[in-house]
Amino acid sequence: MTTPGFPADFTWGASTSSYQIEGATAEDGRGESIWDRFAHTPGRVRGGDTGDIACDHYHRYRDDVAIMAELGLDGYRFSIAWPRILPAGTGAVNEAGLDFYERLVDALLERGIEPHATLYHWDLPQALEDAGGWPLRATAEAFAGYADIVARRLGDRLATLATLNEPWCSAYLGYESGEHAPGRTEPAAALAASHHLLVAHGLGVAAIRAAAPRTRVGIVLNFQPHAPLSDHPLDLEAAVLGHDRFNRWYLEPLTGGDYPADTARRLGWRRDEVLPGDMATIAAPLDFMGVNYYTRSFERSPLLPPLAPPADRELTAMGWEVYPEGLTGVLEFVASRTGDLPLYVDENGASYDLDPADPTRDPDRVEYLRRHLVAARTAIDHGVPLRGYFVWSLLDNFEWAQGYARRFGIVHVDFATQERRIRDSGRFMAAMARGGEPAEVAVTAEVAR
Repeated sequence: MTTPGFPADFTWGASTSSYQIEGATAEDGRGESIWDRFAHTPGRVRGGDTGDIACDHYHRYRDDVAIMAELGLDGYRFSIAWPRILPAGTGAVNEAGLDFYERLVDALLERGIEPHATLYHWDLPQALEDAGGWPLRATAEAFAGYADIVARRLGDRLATLATLNEPWCSAYLGYESGEHAPGRTEPAAALAASHHLLVAHGLGVAAIRAAAPRTRVGIVLNFQPHAPLSDHPLDLEAAVLGHDRFNRWYLEPLTGGDYPADTARRLGWRRDEVLPGDMATIAAPLDFMGVNYYTRSFERSPLLPPLAPPADRELTAMGWEVYPEGLTGVLEFVASRTGDLPLYVDENGASYDLDPADPTRDPDRVEYLRRHLVAARTAIDHGVPLRGYFVWSLLDNFEWAQGYARRFGIVHVDFATQERRIRDSGRFMAAMARGGEPAEVAVTAEVAR
């Protein structure tokens, strides 16, 4: 059915990632990832949680595909675990790993659900990190080999194939702040990693096009508005610098530009990692771009006294502000650089505390999704070529450093029993997939169910 205000071929879907849902981390030849090592290091993850079992999707994928079919979703965005394909990052291929994803893709196609795969959603093989990780060019070169292997096996059956998910997170959270795996706090390494991640993307695009020429190739970036905390010139400057490092640092090179020079200078980056031909490799033509959006950021200059953000902000359980109009803005910003390139909202969602009486009741999440879909449609009305929306996330899952304390799923998961129960937000997404109207779909249990 056609949803009012959205293109007739608009894709309605849900997203997940491999380490967050699969479990089976030591089965069928899978190698260790940086998140396995990180999560098993005391003090790294809230509650000492790990992804060892997660949602047990590796064994329950058919049940999860059946849930997607029940919801009437058009597409499923998932990631492939690099260490499940190449346990050491390079070298011998683990055929059992490829077989799993082949079974998953076949199960999706049998149900009429488009498979949208991502090659890298942060679970780098630990062997490559032990050798230096993303700060080294060799990791980018290894990624090209991995991309070739996956494209040859699965490329002809995928609706889209993204190289990387949110390279900002991989570089900054992994190598500068240390909040995510591998947990390093080395600013220079983070800058090197940011470049080599983009080089990996470019090399990956070339490998995919050679192995599976008809596969639609892209990348997924995260974006957020950066607002000054005051009208002081230093706060205005801080907001610009935040925007440049978070939003422009990756988008500009991908679209034929360069890294923001002023930000590179302020960070003290000498571009030693940039070799001749790199920027052309990074700017390889794409078939689509994924846009992930959750919230906005307020910026305060370190030269000014501390100042708290507005106290009346509406927040999710993650402490993230609910700011739907920001989605319209970032989509328009991306389209200003990408033109007619098809865009997908590949992640958008919210974590809220469980209703103790009924964990399937989540009116706040339904309202969050409704308002953001209105914002997405506004972007379409303004000429943005948005082609799909994937809610984050299909399932409650291992939420990285937050462990299992934060829940984003439109499907509730009881981690003790692995029972799945569709939430009201899942019913809302089903209504949208079947031709609903976000501005009019009531946030009530009667309509949601």
